[in-house]
Amino acid sequence: MEQEQATENKSGYIRLKKFHFIMLLFFIVFLSAGITTFALAFGKEKVVTVAPQRTEFNKLYEAYDTLENGYYKNLNQKKLINGAINGMVESLDDPYSDYMSNEEAKSFHGSISSSFEGIGAEIQEKDGHIVIVSPIKGSPAEKAGLKPNDMITSVDGKSLQGMNSTQAVTLIRGKKGTKVELMVQRPGIEAPMTVPIIRDEIPIETVYGEMVDDSIAKVQITSFSTNTSKELVDTLNDLQKKGMKGLVLDLRQNPGGLLDQAISISSMFVPKGKLIVKEEDRNGKIKEIPSQNEGNPNLPLVVLIDKGSASASEILSAAVKESAGVPLVGEKSFGKGTVQTAADFKDGSNLKYTIAKWLTPNGTWIHKKGIMPDVEVALPDYATLPIINPDKELALSTSSTDVQTAQKMLKAIGYDPGREDGFFDEKTSAAVVAFQKAQKLPANGVLKGESTLKLMDLLREKIKTNDTQMLKAIEVLKGRMK
Repeated sequence: MEQEQATENKSGYIRLKKFHFIMLLFFIVFLSAGITTFALAFGKEKVVTVAPQRTEFNKLYEAYDTLENGYYKNLNQKKLINGAINGMVESLDDPYSDYMSNEEAKSFHGSISSSFEGIGAEIQEKDGHIVIVSPIKGSPAEKAGLKPNDMITSVDGKSLQGMNSTQAVTLIRGKKGTKVELMVQRPGIEAPMTVPIIRDEIPIETVYGEMVDDSIAKVQITSFSTNTSKELVDTLNDLQKKGMKGLVLDLRQNPGGLLDQAISISSMFVPKGKLIVKEEDRNGKIKEIPSQNEGNPNLPLVVLIDKGSASASEILSAAVKESAGVPLVGEKSFGKGTVQTAADFKDGSNLKYTIAKWLTPNGTWIHKKGIMPDVEVALPDYATLPIINPDKELALSTSSTDVQTAQKMLKAIGYDPGREDGFFDEKTSAAVVAFQKAQKLPANGVLKGESTLKLMDLLREKIKTNDTQMLKAIEVLKGRMK
């Protein structure tokens, strides 16, 4: 009995201990769960949401952790992540794809839909350099004499080497009335030019029209922004009331813009159902976009293009040429044959990237090739003269490329400098004095400040008066109106 009792007691003791042990385990589990829940709900360190495993990013995470743990300075997490995104976009080797910070994205959206403050020039990154595509009509950039293909090497002394176009825009833009100094390298001109520009408000007014004579009108479209098609309709209606029977559509120096605007405007001149443009996606699938014929395709039309006509300008030019038989006059266009879209992130930053090629109605991809005009006409040689820095003094016995440019400008507006080799001699000085007297400026024979600015203004007026491309376009139009 004792043995049995002992055994029974032992057995009872063991059963009691197992029960307590199991209950203790449950208690610990529930306690741990409660502490964890409390910590996650009220603690400072939040749980990280882990996305589905993406092994292709392992190297990126390792690089980030290596820098985070071993770099000799504390790192800015946001800057590192932005840099990684920038690196991905830059590896595309596509000048039209950009990652934009909050500020840059705000600037990008503003330039499409409203006015902005800056110099008024469309730029792009090309072969590692920042290049002017086109200055906007009436902008400080145009008044300063900037031209398509001018390369901006620095802004206020800061090099643009290695920057994308969005980063460059951030430096170039600024408040109205402030000064920015650009270092510009022009193709064919050996010495770089220093170009000081006073920033201004750049309104997105994109259509300018006027009657050339009793029956011919000319309309310039400077870019394709949110309201461009509406502006054009209003302008054409006004010109029709004034007797317009034929139209010269001027797309020179137009850097492009919104695709839907190019399609809408093309539909005004291309018969209904005929193609305006084709889009080809990454898989080679082609989407055809026909004319909606919102306007009058029977209006006699000639379109002017040049090397500053890009993107949407080229879509419109190719559409009217190939689907409506409209002649193009001027110079070969820029050659941008891709379509971009933009994706906004929650923090306000933005990713602009290429989604498709666009092809002409005949299926031609004009990228990096441009569109050849039916009638090729160049502007006079003096129309391509470089800018003279008005802060620089050009006086007797000086010798430079700026002096040579000034001599050519003087000759173009009717003053004989005697030579055009860049040496400022007595005869050049006499020509400057004659010019200054005619313009009621201090006649000291020195080109600087107001004298230099006036000289460049008169040259611009001369170019407008002797616009060989516009004159040829009018001549071609008159032939079509007979």
